[in-house]
Order: sequence, then C-alpha cells, then structure tokens
Amino acid sequence: MASSTGNEKSVNPVLRISQLDALELNKALEQLVWTQFTSCFSGFKPGVLAHLEPEIKAFLWLVLWRFTIYSKNATVGQAILNIQYKNNFSQTEKYQALSKQQKLWYLVLTVGGRWLEERCYDLFSSRPLQSLCKVKSLISFGTGLVKLCGLLNFLVFLQQGRFATLTERVLGIRAVFGRPQGVRQLGFDYMNRELLWHGFAEFLIYLLPFINFQKIKLKISSWCLPVAGLPSSDQAAAAQCKECSLCGEWPSLPHTIGCSHVFCYYCIKSNYLHDLDFTCPKCGSEVQSLQPLKYKIEMAELHP
Repeated sequence: MASSTGNEKSVNPVLRISQLDALELNKALEQLVWTQFTSCFSGFKPGVLAHLEPEIKAFLWLVLWRFTIYSKNATVGQAILNIQYKNNFSQTEKYQALSKQQKLWYLVLTVGGRWLEERCYDLFSSRPLQSLCKVKSLISFGTGLVKLCGLLNFLVFLQQGRFATLTERVLGIRAVFGRPQGVRQLGFDYMNRELLWHGFAEFLIYLLPFINFQKIKLKISSWCLPVAGLPSSDQAAAAQCKECSLCGEWPSLPHTIGCSHVFCYYCIKSNYLHDLDFTCPKCGSEVQSLQPLKYKIEMAELHP
C-alpha cells in the first residue's frame, strides 16, 4: 500500500537552471571529497597516490553512488534542490523510481567512463608501442564523439528542458521535483517596490561622493545668519575673535583668511583642503591667505 501510494504521486517538471545548479553542486561535492581525502595523506611522501589515483577516485565515486543514486534515486545536488530521477521509460505519467538496471548502468557510464578515460591515458602515455597506436586512436575518436554528442544533447536540453546530460538521455532517466512546490505568496507589488528602492539606494551611493555637504552647510548657515559688517576698531575685531566661525568654540590656534572672522587652524585647514573654493560662512569672503591671528585674546574675556 505504501509503495503504490508513493508511485502515484504526480510529476513536476524541473526548470533548466535547477538542473544545471544540481550538476554544479555535484561537481563541487566531488571536489570537496577528493580534497578532504588527499589531505589525509599530506604527511606522506609526495606522489604516493599518483599511481592509484584513478582507482581511488572511482572507489570514492562508487561510495557516493551507493548512498545517492542507488538508495535515494537522486544525487546530492539534486537532493538539496528537492529533485530526483524518474524512470522516463514508464508508460504512466505518475512518478516511478529507477530500475536496478538503470542504476547500475548509471554507475558504469559515469564512474566507469571517467576511470577508463584516466587509466587509458596513463597506460598509453607510458607505453608508446606501435601495436597500441590504433587502440589509442580509436579511444581518442570515441572520446571526441561522446563529447560531441554531449554538446548536441546540451543544445537540445536548452531548447526542451529535459535530459541535462547525455547519460540521462541514454538511460531514460528524467529529473523531476521530489515534492510538490509550494504556491508563491509574494506579490509583484512588493517586488517592484523593493526593486525601485534598491535601484534608488544604488543611485544615492553613486551620487553622494560628488556632493560637498560641508559647502552646502556653510552656505545655508551664511543665509540664515546676518552678514557681519567689517569692524571699525581693534576692539570690535577682538570681540569677534572669541569664537570660531565654523565650530562656534573658543578658537584653537586662531587663524584668519583675510576677513574679520576667526577660525580654528584645524577647522579652516580641513575645510579648505576639502573645498578649494571655500568662503567664509558669515561674510562670504574667499580665502586670500591663511594667516595667524594678530590679536592676543585671553580666556578670561569669556568670563568678565
């Protein structure tokens, strides 16, 4: 009863991008397994695995096949993406698991094919005999033909969306979703609003470095504050020297730019370096020359 119920579940086709993502995940897993395995022999003599590398890889891929395709009808990458293989030779549209023959042939064509390619290359490269030249040429021709068929299969896959690899097409195994996909609850209004906001944020990030906020701030402050007239005596000039025209505090190392107002040295220097067209925020005078203040101001003048 349980098996019949499992075989009656509907089949949901898989998007092309999901199938390609599953293939990339499988390659990443194989590379990760091989890296972890070789790290166990880091303390041994270099090249200790070179002679048996094709056989070791084939054994590791055999273990992966046993716990993925053979037991779950799906690779690791497919399991992550909720995908599994379906027997496409079945007459019904309901899901049907892979047969044992399909699983074994999958092992032969994937693991066995890669092992044969690597091992034959090592054998023919180390033994350049004339009797083996014909065999080598036949194997090279067969390998090229298989790769060409794989390219044609990939082009057909891009058009039809089924059988991402040549092995899947030959064995008649098709990738389908293992569980029904949930209904998308996200509205397009929300997506459009998010896209517009992110686009506006990126535009601001690009635009903000070109805006001189310090100059705008000083310009606004010069509009809000009354324009100070030029002093008529040294006493009036000294009265204006009790605070920095930028920070409003007691001027530290007071300097002038040619007008009657005083600035801290670090305030005027940093603003002038930031903006060469700096003008006094109180009277609008341009920087003529940065000179130390000639008047001597005592702190006691702040507390009469």
